[in-house]
Amino acid sequence: MRVQSLIRCAIFFGCFLRSSAVDPLVDVGFTRYLGTPLANGVTQWLGMRFAAPPLGNLRFRAPVDPPTNRSIQLANQHGAVCLSTGTSFPATGLAEDCLFIEVFAPSKATTTSKLPVFFFIQGGGFNSDSNPNMNGTGLVTAGDMDLIVVSFNYRVGPYGFLASKEVMNNGSINVGLLDQRKALEWVHANIAKFGGDPGHVVLGGDSAGAESITLQMTAFGGAPTNLFQAVIGESQSFPTTLTVPQAQFQYDALVQRVGCANASDTLACLRTTPIDVLQNANIAIPFPGRANPPDFLYNAIIDGDFLVDLPFRLFTEGKFVKVPSVFGDDTNEGTIFTPSNLTSVSDMDNFLLDNFPNLTSSMLTTINSLYPEGPQFPSRGSFFSAAATVYGEMRYICPGIFISSAINQFRSPSPNWNYHYNVIDPDEQASGLGVPHTVELHAIWGVNNTNGGTPASYFTTNAPIIPIMQGYWTSFIRTFNPNTHKDPSAPQWEPFGTGKNRILMQTNATKMEVVPSDQDARCNFLHSIGIALQQ
Repeated sequence: MRVQSLIRCAIFFGCFLRSSAVDPLVDVGFTRYLGTPLANGVTQWLGMRFAAPPLGNLRFRAPVDPPTNRSIQLANQHGAVCLSTGTSFPATGLAEDCLFIEVFAPSKATTTSKLPVFFFIQGGGFNSDSNPNMNGTGLVTAGDMDLIVVSFNYRVGPYGFLASKEVMNNGSINVGLLDQRKALEWVHANIAKFGGDPGHVVLGGDSAGAESITLQMTAFGGAPTNLFQAVIGESQSFPTTLTVPQAQFQYDALVQRVGCANASDTLACLRTTPIDVLQNANIAIPFPGRANPPDFLYNAIIDGDFLVDLPFRLFTEGKFVKVPSVFGDDTNEGTIFTPSNLTSVSDMDNFLLDNFPNLTSSMLTTINSLYPEGPQFPSRGSFFSAAATVYGEMRYICPGIFISSAINQFRSPSPNWNYHYNVIDPDEQASGLGVPHTVELHAIWGVNNTNGGTPASYFTTNAPIIPIMQGYWTSFIRTFNPNTHKDPSAPQWEPFGTGKNRILMQTNATKMEVVPSDQDARCNFLHSIGIALQQ
């Protein structure tokens, strides 16, 4: 009855014109969306379009504005999530028409509230949207009803990151990153109608979402932008980054698999290929010369426009947007990506080469000396731990330290912060996963808001870490400083600085630490080869 009465009010009395986000009916220009007020004091708008359906001739092209539809749209259901590489068609909840955005705002906010905005970019290695439809109400309530949460989908796999001379000539490179930019532009244009401040937007994200943050910071050579004012990234990823010619093999193989190889215009053929055929051919293949596919095939591409150079080089040269920032990682970043059956140095080297094919024999010799055989676990090979450690440091941890160092160098005196998340779950520790990649999401968003996967101990012995993490995160979102509104029991989080200070997040034992000398030495070597690895 509440929804029906609101629709009648909107149609017959024009109540949608009230200048307040208290009214869940919001006019975003091309249409009107009716959200749902919740009992916890948060109103949510689900499944709103921020771009036109990327179908037909819009496949492999930059996003465009949604079509105008002035009827009232019920924003009470999630939109479809973008299709993943390696997922057969059809798959429940996935579709090519997937460019949807969601907003969670305090129900008492008005259009003049100018609340801070947390713009979350989900991960998935640019081959899936792996954190879809998370519930933002927990962060809004943890932030004292003083912020707004925005989440969205973006195209991944070949739909978002296909690159070739054909796409360069008659399409768009880095479509997934352009989707992100389009969603940011939607926020800039519309978030005030929900009570938010377009001049106070904090980019957040995990894994490929945090990689996206680094790419948005370096976009167009680090050109100034008014689309975001701070960033907070979890487990930023620095994979192998290809140029358009280097990525041609991915395009050619896809063309062959779907039967377009003999077409006079292979890209036009791909655009007219039925989605079931295209998606069932959407699989990962090895890099040229390798036997096994990388963990994630598709990735951002150096196109000379959005991404003008390697991310490593752009940060080294200070070509990034200088804003308040947080980056950090988990203790065991590599465990969930590493095959369990690695039993020799050769197995480890081949796994690394599958993901970083530019590694030389000399580099591998040094890596083998820096990462000897590690702890052993049942049902895992003797070199699982060593390989997981080097992969985790090479792709995630050391780049995070590198970014914080670059920001400290080029953005002084403004501080930036770094963290090391080491909250141990007994079951994951015993299995060999340790403190795995992006596990802190469950503490940041709240255990009932992440669509499953929360370690059991977060409901019991590790529950005290949740207010600590939420306090730091919501404080940074609100003030660009993690300490302003931190939990009273939490220690002061000192800036990273030249001393490489970072906070060590542990249940009932959170404290400051300095990057250990042995890890610093390993990272220094990995930093020295980062550009050669095309990171």
